[in-house]
Amino acid sequence: MKAAVFSDTHGSTALMVETIRRVRPDAVIHLGDYERDTQIIKSEFPEMPLYNVCGNCDMYPIAPNDDVVQLGPVRALITHGHRYNVDWGRLDSLVYAAQERRCGIVMFGHTHRPENTEIGGVHVVNPGTAGKGRELTWALVEVYDNGGVTVEIKDLQPMLK
Repeated sequence: MKAAVFSDTHGSTALMVETIRRVRPDAVIHLGDYERDTQIIKSEFPEMPLYNVCGNCDMYPIAPNDDVVQLGPVRALITHGHRYNVDWGRLDSLVYAAQERRCGIVMFGHTHRPENTEIGGVHVVNPGTAGKGRELTWALVEVYDNGGVTVEIKDLQPMLK
């Protein structure tokens, strides 16, 4: 299973939509800031599963703060991250929350900095920012039938070439 993971689009959706169109993932995950950007995904790709959470810049959100989604045989905790003190590079409470919910992956945004590491048996993924910043990135998360996980942080700009 392939999931395209985006965060912090902040209203800039063209690169995200073009990436989804080219990659054709099995699912799309949006980690907040701006929740309303997911409406564009829903209208462009109505058949594609979409999982999303709200971020700290989402006024009157409809999406939850956190969610647990099933990616093949692996459970994933998705969150924007601002409620877990990720601003300060502290990932321990985020990892603990994933472990508590029996998740093998935790995905978050908020910092606009890509992250791909493993802590305490949990894959920790931040796709970076797909909307504002010098380097626009996203994450391709592949989950295999045997529970194996690979993560690639990818640059958005080459997708338009």
